[in-house]
Amino acid sequence: MQQHVLRFWETKFPFIRPTKRAGGRRFYRPQDIELLMGVKTLLYDRGYTIRGVQKLFKDEGQKAILSTGNEPAGSYVTEQGVVPEEPMADDAAQARKSMFDFSEDIEGLQAKMLSQETRESFLNIAKALEEAQEHLGRHIGRTGGRGQPRGKFS
Repeated sequence: MQQHVLRFWETKFPFIRPTKRAGGRRFYRPQDIELLMGVKTLLYDRGYTIRGVQKLFKDEGQKAILSTGNEPAGSYVTEQGVVPEEPMADDAAQARKSMFDFSEDIEGLQAKMLSQETRESFLNIAKALEEAQEHLGRHIGRTGGRGQPRGKFS
């Protein structure tokens, strides 16, 4: 974690208090590190806000911050507490599968349309190049290829 993040968290969370050494250097004990990792998990991985973590600490204490990785299997931690995972209904699972199949079909159609548009663009470019070559060929034929008009002694 970066130093400025630690200093900010020290101002927001009263339970983060490292001991200070000579010269004002901070020393984080193993308990401090566990608290910091719990706060980091709650903020970055679980989507808590700073106020949410503060409320969790106020309501449930330090134990709630430290137990961020010890929830029962098949459950989620939210700002409202530990919520058990609910199995997805068969209809919902089927709808989700259909949605992904539909999106793949759309991507395939877009690829085909893009290839048709690309083909037409290449044909237009090729036609323009042929016209430019014809024009340039006529110009080179008149000038002898050197940009100078052809004469008797060229």
